[in-house]
Amino acid sequence: MTAATHSTLFPQVPDSADAVLEGLDPEQREVATALQGPVCVLAGAGTGKTRAITHRIAYGVRAGILQPSSVLAVTFTNRAAGEMRGRLRQLGAAGVQARTFHSAALRQLQYFWPKAVGGSLPRLVDRKIQLVADAAAACRIRLDRNELRDVTAEIEWSKVTQTVPADYPPAIAKAGRDAPRDPAEIAQIYNVYEDLKRDRSVIDFEDVLLLTVAILQDRHDIADQVRSQYQHFVVDEYQDVSPLQQRLLELWLGGRDNLCVVGDASQTIYSFTGATPDHLLDFRTRHPGATVVKLVRDYRSTPQVVHLANGLLAQARGRAADHRLELVSQREAGPEPVYTEYTDEPAEAEGAARRIRELMDSGVPAAEIAILFRTNAQSETYEQALADAGVPYQLRGAERFFDRPEVRKAGIALRGAARFGGNDALLDDAPDLPSQVRAVLSGEGWTTQPPAGSGAVRERWESLAALVNLAQDFAAASPGATLADLVAELDERANAQHAPTVQGVTLASLHSAKGLEWDVVFLVGVAEGMMPITYAKTDEQIEEERRLLYVGVTRARRHLHVSWALTRAPGGRPNRRPSRFLDGLRPGSTATAGRSAAGGSGGVVRGFTSRPDAAPRRTQRTPARCRVCGRTLTDAGEMKLMRCETCPSDMDEGLYERLREWRGVQARLSGQPDFCVFTDRTLMAIAEAEPVSPVELSRIPGVIKRKLDRYGADVLAICAGQEVGESADGE
Repeated sequence: MTAATHSTLFPQVPDSADAVLEGLDPEQREVATALQGPVCVLAGAGTGKTRAITHRIAYGVRAGILQPSSVLAVTFTNRAAGEMRGRLRQLGAAGVQARTFHSAALRQLQYFWPKAVGGSLPRLVDRKIQLVADAAAACRIRLDRNELRDVTAEIEWSKVTQTVPADYPPAIAKAGRDAPRDPAEIAQIYNVYEDLKRDRSVIDFEDVLLLTVAILQDRHDIADQVRSQYQHFVVDEYQDVSPLQQRLLELWLGGRDNLCVVGDASQTIYSFTGATPDHLLDFRTRHPGATVVKLVRDYRSTPQVVHLANGLLAQARGRAADHRLELVSQREAGPEPVYTEYTDEPAEAEGAARRIRELMDSGVPAAEIAILFRTNAQSETYEQALADAGVPYQLRGAERFFDRPEVRKAGIALRGAARFGGNDALLDDAPDLPSQVRAVLSGEGWTTQPPAGSGAVRERWESLAALVNLAQDFAAASPGATLADLVAELDERANAQHAPTVQGVTLASLHSAKGLEWDVVFLVGVAEGMMPITYAKTDEQIEEERRLLYVGVTRARRHLHVSWALTRAPGGRPNRRPSRFLDGLRPGSTATAGRSAAGGSGGVVRGFTSRPDAAPRRTQRTPARCRVCGRTLTDAGEMKLMRCETCPSDMDEGLYERLREWRGVQARLSGQPDFCVFTDRTLMAIAEAEPVSPVELSRIPGVIKRKLDRYGADVLAICAGQEVGESADGE
């Protein structure tokens, strides 16, 4: 999914400093060789910025210009820092510190706290939301779950913008920020929250930066010690720095100018957390003699994807738009982006899942496909649709690969085999490293063929399969490598959080997709009200939404599918329109203030599939009505039952229980969760309708064609009172 994990091959370490520069384009080479003074790299999406800065560090180290221990490279996520460490190691520049701002600050805080303050550092709380809840309760202010989350975010914003509680109301007014509650109430909660932390001797995530800043400001001896250690700084994703992070960077520098920053103002999408591109855009003002390099050669995406990305920014306004970079694709031509309109969101999810199934059947790996949406709440519909289509998936932001129980157990098994494998008969017939790994992991649940379905069994198998593939690549790159060598490599990767690719379609929000890439990307829900999101009111907020869509578009290497639904639920009023950001870009639309009505021409694909020969299902739904009282139904669960929740049910309880028992058997046989066979509501609807033919069964929501083909005969037999055998025949 990332440039580092797209291929798990292990390149050979360059044999000289000059060899580090091989393969860089002229602009990347200029970055790599500009080792003195301030350097600003303006890098568009897919232009190889991480490649440029890691080669810059490695070239400096290999040429003897930079001491590895004197370099501090900072970025914003543990994944990005781990990727940077992995690349530097592959380039022969091990020993360079590559960390997040918080990780670097916490390390310094833990080291210097006894000297600066005395005693041990207060405990760091993982989640501050309970403390915020306690503070609100102490203020006698009731907050529901959503308000609690929002107030917590306001406290975080206040701290990274260095705003104290008393200054919060005027600060948000100046920033044009909408407060989730009365600003005076939030200021009061914020103040009590700080008091509670002191009383309980704990600190939060933002305190790590604040306290490090305070120590470096107050203790010049400690600041001098840090500056003598780190003499050269690299900051990735510089458009995302907050005022607090910028202050910490300035204290680390101490007036020196050996600083290289890398960023793209057009990818500023975290302003709600306090991030601002102003530091990037003002860099040349603060450093008049800075070397500025622009990277615009896009190696990730096809000309067709790049054209859409450039078109989005061409319509942008504001300061970031004034500094936009026009990308130039370096790849061969590919297919045009596909634009598809659906009647409702479930149909949109089914359409995406069906197209993904087709792509996988044609040979596209599941790990090279992603569905990206604006809000996490959209995920569930797509999870269900993918499960219905038999497509494995993984949620971005879920448990880290090396923290998964099956991966930890596999590591223990491999480590044991590396130590005592000579006495293990299991390895007698395993002459090389890949076969040894397969033999060891077969005892942990790995098999040559994946299990059916997409549940926990399949997820465990995918994790083990990723380790098998990693071993094959490692052996190919390092002939003669042993199990002990592989275990050492896994330990390095675990420390760097550099995970191998897991086979499964990625579901992710647009925010969490930043920094990732796939061969195929489905951008879903690209409609007014969702993109831009409803609560984006100001010009600045609208422009950030545009940049968010730009980030989504530039995640695609080759295939890009953009879709929207005319209504949320089946039977609803079709009053949605495609996003204004697509005006003038999707065929048949014009770049005007008033969007063109959704029509059937100009390349907009209507219906439920991109294949013209496929028979559309559920086209032009009529409003769903309760079969008991006749009321129009809008809730998805009620529509499955075809009745209101409050209307009496005529369900055959015995039939329902027999269907549930049968479903449990099918789920166990296929290694899936029960709901992947049929959901409870679908079984209730079947038990109420008691269908007697495939046609009647197919009319029940949730009984899609694939499930009808696979389970229809069993379900109809159960409804007819017949016994069915235990079989999990696939399609």
